[in-house]
Amino acid sequence: MAAAAGRAGSFGSSSSGLGPAAVFSSSSSAAAATTNNNSAELRAGGDEDDGQNLWSCILSEVSTRSRSKLPSGKNVLLLGEDGAGKTSLIGKMQGIEEYKKGRGMEYLYLNVHDEDRDDQTRCNVWILDGDLYHKGLLKFAIEASSLKDTLIMLVVDMSRPWTALDSLQKWARVAREHIDKLKIPPEEMKEMEQKLVRDFQEYIEPGEDFPASPQRRNTSLQEDKDDSVILPLGADTLTCNLGIPVVVVCTKCDAISVLEKEHDYRDEHFDFIQSHIRRFCLQYGAALIYTSVKENKNIDLVYKYIVQKLYGFPFNVPAVVVEKDAVFIPAGWDNDKKIGILHENFQTLKAEDSFEDIITKPPVRKFVHEKEIVAEDDQVFLMKQQSQLAKQPPTAAGRPVDASPRVPGGSPRTPNRSVTSNVASVTPIPTGSKKIDPNMKAGATSEGVLANFFNSLLSKKTGSPGGPGGVGGSPGGGGTGGAGSNLPPSAKKSGQKPVLTDVQAELDRISRKPEVVSPTTPTSPTEGEAS
Repeated sequence: MAAAAGRAGSFGSSSSGLGPAAVFSSSSSAAAATTNNNSAELRAGGDEDDGQNLWSCILSEVSTRSRSKLPSGKNVLLLGEDGAGKTSLIGKMQGIEEYKKGRGMEYLYLNVHDEDRDDQTRCNVWILDGDLYHKGLLKFAIEASSLKDTLIMLVVDMSRPWTALDSLQKWARVAREHIDKLKIPPEEMKEMEQKLVRDFQEYIEPGEDFPASPQRRNTSLQEDKDDSVILPLGADTLTCNLGIPVVVVCTKCDAISVLEKEHDYRDEHFDFIQSHIRRFCLQYGAALIYTSVKENKNIDLVYKYIVQKLYGFPFNVPAVVVEKDAVFIPAGWDNDKKIGILHENFQTLKAEDSFEDIITKPPVRKFVHEKEIVAEDDQVFLMKQQSQLAKQPPTAAGRPVDASPRVPGGSPRTPNRSVTSNVASVTPIPTGSKKIDPNMKAGATSEGVLANFFNSLLSKKTGSPGGPGGVGGSPGGGGTGGAGSNLPPSAKKSGQKPVLTDVQAELDRISRKPEVVSPTTPTSPTEGEAS
């Protein structure tokens, strides 16, 4: 036990002997640890500060981006007549070739993309039907809270220019009435009207050194500086201030060439139309754009102008007034003096002429409204023809039956009829022997011609040139023997002597003038001899 204790004591004494060194060592290590801890705390504090700065930067960037995001809830309202091309215009902007037209109030949208901010949103598009019966639906498109974020587009059909001015005035009144019904506070409405006047007055023609109008308008200090150089408005400018932007879009401008060809429109007529529309635009502080969906003309320009007015996008397209079918006049560019330039081209028109008196509706041509002719069924047609044929008198061999008595000379020839009787039927009847039928004149003339023809044939067959003359030498009938002597041998042999003699004698009498015969002897001596 002692040994164990000694060992234990020695162990203890030895440990106590080593105490100072152990204490020194432990104290130095503690100091080093303290130093390391302090440096670690400093580094941790620095990292924490950097982290806080990083988070603050991220949060500030997010907040900045949230403030710079494209706003939502912007609206475009289209007003115009039926068939003016409102739905086709928006469909073309969306890239849709054929868009089905709806009824009442249509809702569409336009995709708006900001490449600089890599942000996109949708712009609401409302299209009101061309019938005024549906104007009560405007309450669903424009409310008092969304009026300041709305742009009104008045659409005019240029294929019917005689309706342009009346259409603009009618739909502008509809918009005015609806805005008045919203009962917007006068202070807010006055502020909106002043902003529209300020935008109109601050318009600057885009140039090479002009960056973009939105940057100038977004700087309030710059606006204050420009207030001192703002020019006053004209007498007829913004007299009908709606407080919101207005764009007049003339569609179907490709029809201008058709108007020139078919209705004799000239350049001065189009200048006259343009001057009246531009005067209307001055009253409402509106822009004017001529478009054509068919030719895809100025469609992108309409889209760019919309996003510039509603979202403040850069826009540096200058005004275009040279091309009569692609006019573009931004709000704030036009004035009475520029409109007066159009009047210098008038030759037969005057600036003070009434629009309705000059631009009149052409008369409707008849062929435009021709009805399509539909052929009736074959069986129905045949039944009608059958009923008509049944009502007609009976026909024989395709010719109507003649109920009047036929003359002997015109009767059809029968096979069992002799040549002698046929020739005798056309022999001229002496005066006083029989009553002459008036219907016989034409037939007798033709039969006489035929008799001469056959007489010439018989003369050729006899072979003697004096045969017919010998036959006709004796008017009393003594020429029969002469006629018989001139007959060919074949006739004598075949026993046809009486027939040929008879025929030749009758033909000879037909060819010469008839002589006066006693009424008591109607038959000729030749016939008596033959009998």
